[in-house]
Amino acid sequence: MTIKPRSQRQLKGKTAASPPSKPTKAKAATLNSRRNALRKMLLDRRQEVLKEIEELIGHRLSDDAQNRVDSVPDVGDQALLDSERGRDISILEMRNRMRQNIDEALIRLDEGAYGICSDCGVEISEKRLKAIPFARRCVSCQAKEELLEKIEREEDQSS
Repeated sequence: MTIKPRSQRQLKGKTAASPPSKPTKAKAATLNSRRNALRKMLLDRRQEVLKEIEELIGHRLSDDAQNRVDSVPDVGDQALLDSERGRDISILEMRNRMRQNIDEALIRLDEGAYGICSDCGVEISEKRLKAIPFARRCVSCQAKEELLEKIEREEDQSS
C-alpha cells in the first residue's frame, strides 16, 4: 500500500480553521446601529410596561379608597370586587414578569448575546424581536421547542 502525497489545496481544507477576520468599519457600524435600535426598542417597551403597572396600581388604589367611602357592599358586590382584585394582581404579575424579561434582554444586549438564537446561533429577525422583545430563540427553533413540549405533555397525559 503506497501513500499518495496530498496537494497543498487538500491540506488547506484539513487544517484548523483560520481565525475570524476583523469586522470591517461598515460592518461594525451596522452592528452598532442595530444594537442601538434594539436598545431603544427594549427601553421603549420597558417604559410602556412600567406605565401599565403604574396605571394598574393607581387605579386599584383609587378604587379601594372609593370603596371605603361607599356603603358596605353586599355579598355579590364584594365577590365582584374580589374577582377584580384577583384579575388585577394577575395582570400586575404578568407585566412585572415582562419587565424582568426585558431587563434580562438588556443585560444580554450589553453582553452581545441579545438577538442571537440560543439554540442555533442565527440572528433573530427584528420583526420577531419587536413582537417579543425578550425572545431567546428564532421562530424556527421556538416552533421546535413548542412541538417538543407538546409531545412531552401528551406523553405525560397518556402515562
